[in-house]
Amino acid sequence: MEQMIGIKEQNAHAVALQLSKLLADEFLLYTKTRNAHWNVEGPSFHSMHLFFEAQYEQLDEMMDSVAERIRQIGHYAPGTLNQLLRLTHLSEYTERDNRSLSFIQELLNDHESVIEFLRGNITPFAETLRDLGTSDFITGLMEKHEAMAWMLRAHLK
Repeated sequence: MEQMIGIKEQNAHAVALQLSKLLADEFLLYTKTRNAHWNVEGPSFHSMHLFFEAQYEQLDEMMDSVAERIRQIGHYAPGTLNQLLRLTHLSEYTERDNRSLSFIQELLNDHESVIEFLRGNITPFAETLRDLGTSDFITGLMEKHEAMAWMLRAHLK
């Protein structure tokens, strides 16, 4: 059934493609944060284990909201690991030890990459693709990633 939501199909397709890339990034960041939760070691193990758990729970909600936004504009969200790995801008894994600061630095870099991707799409979604709803949606996601990045960055001071 054709969507009658005020967005031209070609624009909705372009938005869905960018959102699919975002979903892939969110999924990979979620997975890397889960890995940190499972494998962190060191004297701050317990507090970092809980910290990473809180972060991946936030990412899970964000990831779900991105997939639902793709569906709201009439497209299907990528749902296989193969699709997600092809779409992501992030690297799956870098060599590091299992100390919390190593995980934190890697996750911070990924959050900052996602923030840049989001910031770069806010205006094009609104002005070029005429999708103010998705522009507003990703502005909110960007703010959540900024808060998460701040929490990670605070550990590195």
